[in-house]
Parts: sequence; C-alpha cells; structure tokens
Amino acid sequence: MIISQHRNLSALNILLVAVVGLVLCLGVFLQLPDRLEPILFEPILHNLLQVQIGDRLPPYLNVLITLILTLFQAFQLNRVINYYNFLGKPSFLTALMFMTLVSLFLPFLVLSPTLICNFLTIWMLSKLFKIYKLSNIQGSLFDLGIIVALGSLIYFPFTVMLLLLWASLLIFRPFDWREWLTPLLGFITVYFLLGVVYYWNYRFDEFLLVFSPLTKPFSSAIRVDRYDLIALAPVVVAMLLFLGVLKDQYYKSVVHVRKSFKLLFYMLLLIAASFFSDDGFTINHFLLCVPPLSIYLAYYFTHAKSKWVFESVYFLMIVGIICSQFL
Repeated sequence: MIISQHRNLSALNILLVAVVGLVLCLGVFLQLPDRLEPILFEPILHNLLQVQIGDRLPPYLNVLITLILTLFQAFQLNRVINYYNFLGKPSFLTALMFMTLVSLFLPFLVLSPTLICNFLTIWMLSKLFKIYKLSNIQGSLFDLGIIVALGSLIYFPFTVMLLLLWASLLIFRPFDWREWLTPLLGFITVYFLLGVVYYWNYRFDEFLLVFSPLTKPFSSAIRVDRYDLIALAPVVVAMLLFLGVLKDQYYKSVVHVRKSFKLLFYMLLLIAASFFSDDGFTINHFLLCVPPLSIYLAYYFTHAKSKWVFESVYFLMIVGIICSQFL
C-alpha cells in the first residue's frame, strides 16, 4: 500500500512520489484554458525588472513546470525533516504528503507567487530548526530577515513571516534584544536598497506603492467552491487523527521536536490571519500552509498503528482530490 511503502527510505519512492504528483494534476492537464497569464511578483519587483516569465508560457508548460517545482520542494522539505529526525525514522512520507496537499485545489497546480515563496518557506524552516542548538544566531537571523523581505517582494503577505521569526525566538531562545532586532535589520536592508534603486531612477513614488496592500479593507470570508470541500474533507479527518496521535506521542518526543511543532502551529495561525488582511487574496494564499501541514500529516502516518485506517484515509484523500477536479 502507498503509506506503508513510503514509510521506508527507498529510492523507488522517489519515482512513486513523482507518479502520485502526476496523477493528481491530470485534472488540470485535461481542463487547460486557452491562456494562463500568471503574475509571479509583486508590482514593485515586476515593474523594476520588467520580466514576463509566466506570460509567454503555453498552459501545458505552465502546469508541467509547476509539477517539477513542487516535486523539488517536496524532496527538499523531506530532506530537512529527515535530517532533524522529526518523524523518528527517515522516510518519504513528508514528500508524499506535500505532493498530495499541493494538489488539493486546481489553482495550486499553476505557477503563482505563493508557489515561488514556498522555496523560501522551506529554506526558512531549515534555518529556524537549527537555531535551537546554535550559540550565536544573529547572522542566521539577519539572513532570515532578508529572506522574508525577498518573499514579500514576490508575495506581499509573506511579510507576516517576520512575526514567525520573533515567535521562534520566544519558543527556542531566552530573551536577547539584539536577536529580536537583527531580523528586522535584515528586512529593512532589502527595502532600503530597493528604495535607493527606485530613487536613482526617479521613480520613488512607485516604490511607496509597495505598502498599498496595508490600506486595503480586510477580507470577511474565504471563497471556496463547494466541490473543493470533497477534497478538503479527508484532509480534515487526517488532521483530527494527527491530533490524537500527537497527544499520545508528544511527550515521548525530544524537546527540539516539540518546540518545532509549536513553531509550525504558529506559522499556520499567521498564514491564516494574514489571509484576512486583504480582500483581494485568493485561495492560492493557503499554498503557504502546505509545508507545515505536510509535516503534521507525515507525523500521523508515521506513528498511526491501524494500517487499514491510515491507508483508507490516504485513499480517500486521493479519491477526493481527483473527484473535485472533474466535478
């Protein structure tokens, strides 16, 4: 069965994860529109670079590139989780869960700013998990501030990750005001340099527009197609089962893993809260939730005892995603 196979660190699982990803995006390949024109950067970066990366791609190539990028992200996140031994043993479950979750909604399966930002999210997580054991972390925090700033130039709501850096300090470190100030300095450095470039080009008024999302009204609802709930329901069930497993395993885990799970929880909260900060955000925003949710689900499928239950739950996840794509 799929879950039992991916509980092992077998080279065959690399191929199987790719096959699962391909199967779950077939719905997009079979329903491609005549044209896709994704916007991959915020206007402040798009106008400066004058790039048209996604506009000239045929739709099938757009989806194919998305599949390749998500596979790369899945294996990268899987490597990070295995390195820190979050699941108790190395496996390919994190990669499998990642490829499953990125297929939940059709908009997830095309190029988008949040897809690009997930590279930065995984990079951030690998650095944040490391600060627990470092004696001097100011250099890492400065780098993390720069990463958040770069992410915000791609997708402005990524700015909320700056709060995640401070949350990680609360979880992993005793209070040190210099550590709290350092990521902010890294963040400001990127915007200062960008502002200088705009000023030299006599376009400083355009630079100030980067903060325009802060003036938009708050969103009051999440717009989800009712057919998408078919795909979402098994994931909700799996998360409830994860909470049951976590309750039994939490205090058996090492301190680093317990603190990291708290960090992932705060990450999900911040992403969910930032969705409501702008009425213009779409369901693609929640693609940022895929890395932490993938880790949670991989933890459940690693420690679940009843084979028929966890295999059935994953089967329902696959069926729900495929059904929602064709309804």
